[in-house]
Amino acid sequence: MAIPTLDPNAPDFTRRYVNLADPRLGAQALEASDDFFAPKERMLNPEPAVFIPGKYDDHGKWMDGWETRRKRTTGYDWCIVKLARPGVIKGIDLDTSHFTGNFPPAASIEGAHVADGAPNQSTQWSEVVPSTTLQGNSHHYLDVSTEQPFTHLRVNIYPDGGIARLRVYGQPQLDWRNADRNELFDLAAMENGAYMVGANNQHFGLASTLLMPGRGVNMGDGWETRRRREPGNDWCIVALAQPGIIKKVEVDTAHFKGNFPDRCSLQAAYVTGGTDSSLVTQAMFWPVLLGEQKLQMDKQHFFESELAALGPVTHVRFNIYPDGGVSRLRLFGTLA
Repeated sequence: MAIPTLDPNAPDFTRRYVNLADPRLGAQALEASDDFFAPKERMLNPEPAVFIPGKYDDHGKWMDGWETRRKRTTGYDWCIVKLARPGVIKGIDLDTSHFTGNFPPAASIEGAHVADGAPNQSTQWSEVVPSTTLQGNSHHYLDVSTEQPFTHLRVNIYPDGGIARLRVYGQPQLDWRNADRNELFDLAAMENGAYMVGANNQHFGLASTLLMPGRGVNMGDGWETRRRREPGNDWCIVALAQPGIIKKVEVDTAHFKGNFPDRCSLQAAYVTGGTDSSLVTQAMFWPVLLGEQKLQMDKQHFFESELAALGPVTHVRFNIYPDGGVSRLRLFGTLA
C-alpha cells in the first residue's frame, strides 16, 4: 500500500474522500485504444509513480503509467476504467509524473452509469472534465461538481502519450434500502460512503487513511500528527456512511510503537443542516460516546461496554491525547 500523498498543494478532496479508482477496492482498467509502451492497468497503481533510469523492455523505455504509441493517424487515445464502487466524484488527479516529452497535450474525462456489465456502443457518456491542457511531470487536480453517480469513466488523451496515475476521489453510493437493520456495518468505512470532514493536523499521515480497508501495512499507512508542543490534543471528524447506532469501536495502532497516542476518546452527534466547515466548532461540544481510554502500541483495541447510549448519530469526533499515530478506526453500528 502506498503512503498517502502529503502534497501541500493538493486540494481538500484528496484528503477527505476515497479514491474510487483504487484497484485494492476493485477498480479495473477495462479497455484502451492502445497501450503499446505501458499497460493501462499501471495507471491505477496505488503506489506513487516512479522513474527508473536505464530500465527498458521489449517496447522501449519502461514507464510507470499508461502510455500509448505515437499516433500517425487522426483521432485520439482513450481508456475505460471501472470504478471500485458507484460514486459521486468530487475531484480528479491526472498525474503525468515522469512523463516529459511524452505526455498528452490535453485530456478529458467522461462518465457513465452502467447497471450491469461493461459499457458498450449504446452507453450514454456524460462530460465529467472538459478538455483540459496538461503539463509534463505534474499533478493536475480537477474539481468535479456533478452530483450524478458513475460506475465507469472514459479517459481521453489528445492525441496520444502517457498518464502516470489516475486518482478519482469521491463518495461511494450504496443502496441501503434493503439492508438488515439488525446487522452491524462499519459506518466509518470509506468504501461504505464515510468520509473525513477534517482534522487539526495531518503532518505525517492523512486522517482519511483511518477509514481505509484492511490493517495498515506500515507506519506510513495511518493518521499521524506532528509532536504537540502546546496544551490540548489532536482530533479528526468523520461523517458516517449512514446514520446509525454505534455498538462497537475498534482503534488500531498497528505499527505505531514509539509514537502511538497515550489515550483516545470519541464524541458523536446527529447533525442536521449546516456545512462541513461549521462542524469543526460544533464538534467540541458533542456528547461523549467513549470516554478517555488508554492505548497501547501496535495493537487492536476494542470497546463495546464502554460506549454511551447516544442513539442514532451521523458524525463522530475522534480525539487522541496528546498526539501521535493511529492506523485504523472502525465504528460498527446498526442503521438508524
